[in-house]
Amino acid sequence: MALFLPMNIVECEVVESPRSKLWLAKNFSARCSLNGIRNNLFKNTITLFLSEVLFKTVKEDAREEGLYEWCTAEILLLDALDQDWSNFHLRFLIELAGQLGFAPSRDDILPFAGEHLNEITALLERPFAEALMVPMTGSVRNEIADSLISYIAFHSESAVNINSLKVLREIFA
Repeated sequence: MALFLPMNIVECEVVESPRSKLWLAKNFSARCSLNGIRNNLFKNTITLFLSEVLFKTVKEDAREEGLYEWCTAEILLLDALDQDWSNFHLRFLIELAGQLGFAPSRDDILPFAGEHLNEITALLERPFAEALMVPMTGSVRNEIADSLISYIAFHSESAVNINSLKVLREIFA
């Protein structure tokens, strides 16, 4: 079961069944150990949130070129970070929107930003490492996460009700 924790990077053999239209997956193995995530409650909670966002926004039959590679790189980055990763999920949401084809600009995000336009603009415009260090409280992060999820839901034309956001809020309170 440890292989199937949120955002684990696994490899397996996939074989088409000759008797049905189903495919069989077998011989699962972890590509990376992700000890930096698995040994940290906060990072584990972030991966739970990110996996739910991906599950609810990426369409089953969609062919998002490069999305898997991007997700792999992002999860390895989170695993490697030792500090200053409290804004990681916010920057992830911004970059996910770009991967899905509707990267936000300051003007695009304005209707969703509420009173946090300055913080969201900083997350948008600063390099990744600097964006992770934008100072904000947990409640501001929560409101920005809600704003970014609303932006993604609007552009993906689907309801994105993220249940794990409540857990993330409690952990980072």
